[in-house]
Amino acid sequence: MTNVINPSLDPSITPRSPATVVDQPSVMLYTRLRKSPYFWKSRAHGVAAYSVYNHTYHPRHYGDPIGEYWSLLNGVTLWDVGVERQVEISGPDAFDFTNMLVPRDLNKCAVGQCKYVFITAPDGGIINDPILLRVEENRFWLSLADSDVGLWAMGLAHAGGWNVQVREADVAPLQIQGPKAKDVLVDLFGEEILDMPYYRMRHFILDGMEVVVSRTGYSSEIGYEIYLSNASRDAGRLWDAVWQAGEPHGMRPIGPCHMRRIEAGMLAYGCDITLDTNPLEVGYDYSWMVDLDQEADFVGKDALKRIKAEGISRLMIGVEMDGPPLGSYNDGSMIEPFAVFASSGEPVGSVTSACYSPRLEQNIGLAMLPIELSPVGTTVTVQTPDGPRNGVVVEKPFIDPRKETPKG
Repeated sequence: MTNVINPSLDPSITPRSPATVVDQPSVMLYTRLRKSPYFWKSRAHGVAAYSVYNHTYHPRHYGDPIGEYWSLLNGVTLWDVGVERQVEISGPDAFDFTNMLVPRDLNKCAVGQCKYVFITAPDGGIINDPILLRVEENRFWLSLADSDVGLWAMGLAHAGGWNVQVREADVAPLQIQGPKAKDVLVDLFGEEILDMPYYRMRHFILDGMEVVVSRTGYSSEIGYEIYLSNASRDAGRLWDAVWQAGEPHGMRPIGPCHMRRIEAGMLAYGCDITLDTNPLEVGYDYSWMVDLDQEADFVGKDALKRIKAEGISRLMIGVEMDGPPLGSYNDGSMIEPFAVFASSGEPVGSVTSACYSPRLEQNIGLAMLPIELSPVGTTVTVQTPDGPRNGVVVEKPFIDPRKETPKG
């Protein structure tokens, strides 16, 4: 047995001086973590910060998050989102199996249509919130947020004896987002692209490459996603084609703009939503999003029926905070959620995403609070790294509450 010596109790051992804290430690690039098919192309444009998303390096920004925000609002931007792994479900039971995974009724999802969906656990918790694409009658893609849904689906398919194939397809998306996105897409695919409605998709051949283009995105601005088949082979060619079409329109590569998504009240998996949250308490108590009356017995249906009947005890709300500007969220300025305290001083919840909105000139965030503190106008105290701040509950989304912009 090895004796473990505590240096603080042994005067013969000189303790090491504390190390200098590195304010922004780097994320090591090496072989163990996966790389997007567009990794080398996006890196050539000067990626300044990565995070890890679906076990894959994800560009967060290119050195100027504020400038990227304004480019998204006023121009056109290109995003490497190859981290959005595509779990493909196909086979004779593909429809029934996929319908069992999600609380939305997929009988209302036509071929060529996309849906924002939750994948729920037996207790109603959120496993993932992907975009679902119905590519064919019995072929679906789940464009994943940051969790291992492929393993979950494979396990359910095996245990239930479903006649389906669950695999990660060699498909990787790029996002083109911003008010000039339509101009770029017209240059790539022709005027017919303008006829594609919001949350629909179409198949195209671009310079011999098979792609699916959807009218979707994670920006709440006008946008499209281009899903490339044979991505491991053709990613460089697609990037170059999009960049060539985008340069005349002032295209700029950026990471996902968290300031804009927080303004829009969009949720981020891993911070705002997790296995410990359910769709009703994060603000999606809509019959079309969580259809408890549908015939399909989806995973978590009984739990969500019970939660609906009993009522939720907490709710995700919008909050404004005073004080000096917070960061852009994706700049490393928010490492942990901010604790929220009631007027009595009791800890009651947390701000899960927060930033400074350049347009609103206001600190804003999403927060999970007890239902009794959720009414607009409720005041709270938010503990930030530089001290406590006054907070007030406000309506969300903070901008474009009817979400008309991306439909334009």
